[in-house]
Amino acid sequence: MTAVSITVNGRRYQRTVEPRLLLVHFLRDAGLTGTKIGCDTSQCGSCTVLLDGVSTKSCTTLAVQADGAAVTTIEGLADGGQLTALQEAFWSKHGLQCGFCTPGMVFAANEILRTHPNPTPEQIRHGLEGNMCRCTGYQNIVRAVQAAAADPRRAGIGGGR
Repeated sequence: MTAVSITVNGRRYQRTVEPRLLLVHFLRDAGLTGTKIGCDTSQCGSCTVLLDGVSTKSCTTLAVQADGAAVTTIEGLADGGQLTALQEAFWSKHGLQCGFCTPGMVFAANEILRTHPNPTPEQIRHGLEGNMCRCTGYQNIVRAVQAAAADPRRAGIGGGR
């Protein structure tokens, strides 16, 4: 057993965990079920979170690797119920359907906007390659990322507390 201290959405969690415990299970055991377990092989991206501000697949990250780090889950993006520009863009552009992939898509889109402030549709599609959606066909997700890039409030997209 290993002691870890991880700050999740601004709240510090101290636990003793098995060294092989995945971060996704640590988060879900803490009641943060927005982080999804989709494929267990890092192919679908539904488990994506921000780890010290960088998009990370929590199904291939051990909780001990996040010791001392700050993690932001989908539950931690909205500030006091106020959606970020990126979340609003997903909603207004219909970038989601069933919602299962949405947390991962939002964080993948966040990473795209962090590295490409004004991404082309091709850059957006390339940035989404590690995420799978079985409902939308991706076009509305691309539109949502473009809308977020054009939003003057975009500075709040990357978030993290």
